[in-house]
Amino acid sequence: MPNTILVVDDEKNIVQLARLYLDKEGFQVEAAYDGEQALEKARAVRPDLIILDLMLPGMDGLSVCKELRKTSNVPIIILTARGDDVDRVVGLELGADDYVTKPFNPRELVARVKAVLRRSRQETSDEPVIEANGLVLDVARREVTVDGAPVTLRAKEFDLLTAFMRHPGIVLDRERLLQIVWGSDYYGDTRTIDVHVAWLREKLAAAQHVKIQTVWGVGYKLVVESDAAQS
Repeated sequence: MPNTILVVDDEKNIVQLARLYLDKEGFQVEAAYDGEQALEKARAVRPDLIILDLMLPGMDGLSVCKELRKTSNVPIIILTARGDDVDRVVGLELGADDYVTKPFNPRELVARVKAVLRRSRQETSDEPVIEANGLVLDVARREVTVDGAPVTLRAKEFDLLTAFMRHPGIVLDRERLLQIVWGSDYYGDTRTIDVHVAWLREKLAAAQHVKIQTVWGVGYKLVVESDAAQS
């Protein structure tokens, strides 16, 4: 069964261009032309990936992304005007998986779609549950608890925490974290790591014995209380 791609853009020529190239690659394409319609289509169609323009009439793309992430981990590629760094970074903070700048090469868009879908299909771990002093991460269910209480994480926050919990006590530099979580074909900058770490720290505040420690000039590492005591 072909993957379904939902293309959201108020410019019909952009939707038609994306549809033309995605159709050629065997994807099934659905379209929406504003934010409200995008949410309706996403709930009705349950696409495998969404291409989402940020500049939409009514509800903008950032609001759509935020709303989607409340209930879904569907991969999202945002379309942004060239040079709109702030919107791009905010979109990634809200849980988008990649971005493409307008005007774009349709072949590059198709390549990005394939890359994001490939990453989303990969096995997240051979280890179903990882535990660190009250912080429990269930990889298969994509669930996190702190002392038994559930913690809601966005898709990239979960993947980032998974990387830290697989390498406790090991310093992971920002470039390596980008590669692990966003993939080797991601072209964003390392600032998104700092933003996602800040979000993780806030959401894991109740995990008093597990901390994400900054290693200045390098990156971050997960420190469990027992590790800190030994040092």
